[in-house]
Amino acid sequence: MKKLTLLMVILSSFLSRGQEFTMPLLSQYMAENPYVISPAFAGIGPYYQLRLSGLEQWVGVTDAPGTQTLSLDGRFTDVDGIGLLFFNDRNGNTKQYGGLISYAHHLTLNDYRNQFLSFGLSYRFTQFKIDVSKFKESDPSIYGDKSTFNSNFDIGVLYRFERFYMALNTSNILNKSARAFADSEPLKLRNYSVYTGYKFDRNSKNQYEVSVFGRYFESDDRFSTDLNVKYRRRTKEDYFWAGCSVRVINEQLFKPVSVTPMLGLKKNNFYVSYGFELNVNEIAQYNLGTHLITLGIDFLYNPSGRKCTY
Repeated sequence: MKKLTLLMVILSSFLSRGQEFTMPLLSQYMAENPYVISPAFAGIGPYYQLRLSGLEQWVGVTDAPGTQTLSLDGRFTDVDGIGLLFFNDRNGNTKQYGGLISYAHHLTLNDYRNQFLSFGLSYRFTQFKIDVSKFKESDPSIYGDKSTFNSNFDIGVLYRFERFYMALNTSNILNKSARAFADSEPLKLRNYSVYTGYKFDRNSKNQYEVSVFGRYFESDDRFSTDLNVKYRRRTKEDYFWAGCSVRVINEQLFKPVSVTPMLGLKKNNFYVSYGFELNVNEIAQYNLGTHLITLGIDFLYNPSGRKCTY
């Protein structure tokens, strides 16, 4: 009975903080896939981009969380983009799966100065489930699998000026209509993010990029910030990149919680990247870290005559 009580305490904590109907976001966006952050990025580039990502968290821990995502985005006119994303996330006896359907429109503010503005909108759908079949002890108050479905929307705006960019995004705009599991379950699902950076081109082959990704959750006032650096080496249409991301928790006086070195390679139309998130807080004594793997392919080459989609 003690194990069951402990499980319910952990479950209650997860419901009050973690059941936000959104996939876990570590550093996947650094793998040349900013569409996972904001729908405003959909359709930028001359190809349709297909990306498959996998996260295996807390290596060394039994039944550790894991997430898989499949995303596709591209343009269907000179200035209009579309995107699709599907994800599957598991965390012990809890599961989330769902996806996004996105539309983006890109505008040119100043063609000569390369000043652009993009808007994006996503419809989000998520199924959240608690599987009680593996509970080792029975309780008459716990029976049958628990699940709930949520429909919601994301909006995003992206501003670019030469080598500078800034994306603002709001996810899960609508509140939930009712609590499905517990009174502590949050009704406010909104989270806000900002992603901004600058690219330094030393020459046609070498590029350095610094960026910041901040995220705030309205339900419990959590606020985290990623500090990122990246180097790209180009050879004609192919390139290699290496980077690192440091995540800090703002309410803990910007205390670092993880460091993620990453590598990536694009050869012809194929793409692969790998990263390993190292925990640097108290949880590090219980696990080795998190694997981040992304595979991709670019296809249906369709260049636009408008610079806002370059």
